[in-house]
Amino acid sequence: MKNKIWIITFSVWMLSLIALADKSQKFELTKEWEQTIQKLAPANPTVKPLKKHKILVFSLATGYKHWVIPHTSAMLKILGEKSGAFDVVVTTNIMMFKADALKEFDAIVLNNTCPKSPRRNIFLDVLGDGAENEKIAKTLEENILNFVKEGRGLIVLHGGITMQNNSPEFSKMVGGSFDFHPSLQKVTLTLTDPNHPLLKAFKGKPFIHSDEPYMFKNAYADKNFHPLLILNTDILKYGKNKKQQEKIQSDIRYVAWIKKYGKGRVFFSSPSHEGHSFEQPELLQFFLDGIQYALGDLTCDDSPLKKEK
Repeated sequence: MKNKIWIITFSVWMLSLIALADKSQKFELTKEWEQTIQKLAPANPTVKPLKKHKILVFSLATGYKHWVIPHTSAMLKILGEKSGAFDVVVTTNIMMFKADALKEFDAIVLNNTCPKSPRRNIFLDVLGDGAENEKIAKTLEENILNFVKEGRGLIVLHGGITMQNNSPEFSKMVGGSFDFHPSLQKVTLTLTDPNHPLLKAFKGKPFIHSDEPYMFKNAYADKNFHPLLILNTDILKYGKNKKQQEKIQSDIRYVAWIKKYGKGRVFFSSPSHEGHSFEQPELLQFFLDGIQYALGDLTCDDSPLKKEK
């Protein structure tokens, strides 16, 4: 009888641990955590920077606020400072996207910049309604598009892809628009090409971490990007949502890619939902290499799967 009770107790404990792995383990940004990331971050950039770059990290969320936003900003600062590849300026001010303000930067990072649904326009969320504000919002978006078109870089992390989610041109620039995601869970990402310079950080092995795996729509259907990481949809947990399962498995699900937009370069990474993921040095190296690509320091194959229509 005692053995049965022990087995039941142990089983419940194990199940609780498994369930816990599928829940967000939020924690405050602390100096101790930053010191951990400092130790794990690459000591040197993969390639020598063409110059000391300056990056604008935009970290405003007017809709869903990912708890990892401050951790992401801190991680990016550490990557830049330790490698010496770039300096970081963090802002939540949309007026930093005025054309004159952008002149001093070599790349923009959209750090989980989720707007309110269903409009999904972060500029109008801040400015409010009205014809004049719509004009300003349109200009600020166009400034970002031109920034990249003219030859500079854009790094989009997780929820950053939702920032102007209903804009066809924004979707075209970043490679897709957010559609939906299954619940937070442990996911396995496979490499499209282990020998690609941006994937060498993973040493030929799949990357496993906890995430809300994003699914995409709009420009994603064109697949006008060079894919890097593929979500293994065969082992996702769908629960009883069979329609969602069928939709997800109806297409290959890339969750990280690079692409050209005009003369500029875009690096998108869906992995970055949980702060714990940053404690894996291979992801930190992947981010640094992706940023160096966006800055124009690291040259690699960025040919798209499908040619632009």
